Amino acid sequence: MSVNIREIKNGSVKKEFKGLKWIVAGIAALVVAANSFAIVPAGNTGVVLTLGKAGITGLDPGFHLKVPFVQTVECMSNKIQVYETPASAVSSDMQNVSSNIAVNYRLISSDTPKMYEDVGLDYQTVLIAPTVQECMKSATSKRNAEQLITDRQSISDEVKTALDNALNEYGIYIEKFNIVNFDFSEEFNNAIEAKQVAEQNLLKTTTEQEQARIIAETDAEKKRIAAKAEADAILAQAKAQADANKLLEESLSDKVIAYEQIQKWNGVMPKVTSGDSGLLINIPLDDTQSSSSYTAPEKTSVSEDNE
Repeated sequence: MSVNIREIKNGSVKKEFKGLKWIVAGIAALVVAANSFAIVPAGNTGVVLTLGKAGITGLDPGFHLKVPFVQTVECMSNKIQVYETPASAVSSDMQNVSSNIAVNYRLISSDTPKMYEDVGLDYQTVLIAPTVQECMKSATSKRNAEQLITDRQSISDEVKTALDNALNEYGIYIEKFNIVNFDFSEEFNNAIEAKQVAEQNLLKTTTEQEQARIIAETDAEKKRIAAKAEADAILAQAKAQADANKLLEESLSDKVIAYEQIQKWNGVMPKVTSGDSGLLINIPLDDTQSSSSYTAPEKTSVSEDNE
């Protein structure tokens, strides 16, 4: 039996072509299957694009089916993001102010599709950057340089509120606004330093004067207290002496005087006596004895020749 070589070749080619079709079909099926679903990572919202048009509702994190080659899913992060930038402004007293600021923000999940449709993925450059600069300039222009230093927290709160009012409608929520630092011109910094030195010197001088005044008042008070104590002591001593004199005066009766004279008498009769000499007087020594009183002699004169 003879075999036709051409037929054998044609059959072999057909088999190879058939196998190739299956391979192509399998690859196509895999490609279609791969484009039939989307996975949205945690902390993201999926924006469904149907032939480039954004859908109204976003996709939550997880597995989702979609129309292959017709729909695509763009993931947008809803996590807190940080935007840091330098900012320059002018204070109310015409001082140039440079600052570094940091904005913590996140996209509101329900507004993410609208954000994508209106702004796209470059929302930080399109929305956040210019709005931050504008709000910072507005808050800075209301205060002088010294207030910018002392009122930093109130400025941060004011700028955060302004950013929220401007960006919330686009689906951006401001978590926190921080002013990292303020920097002024070298001339202004030198002026601030000189002012602080002057204030410290004034405070030191005032403190020293106050201390000197307190010391002087304390010394004067001590002297006043000492003088009052001395005067009180003298007064008390005088009062005590007066009370003693009064008591002594009240206690000097005729009997006491006579008794003292008797106690001091040496037993020698005077050569010249008189009734009014006051040396011996008629004073009873015992009130209970009516007849045992001593009567002084009448006034007489005795000369030594008559003895």
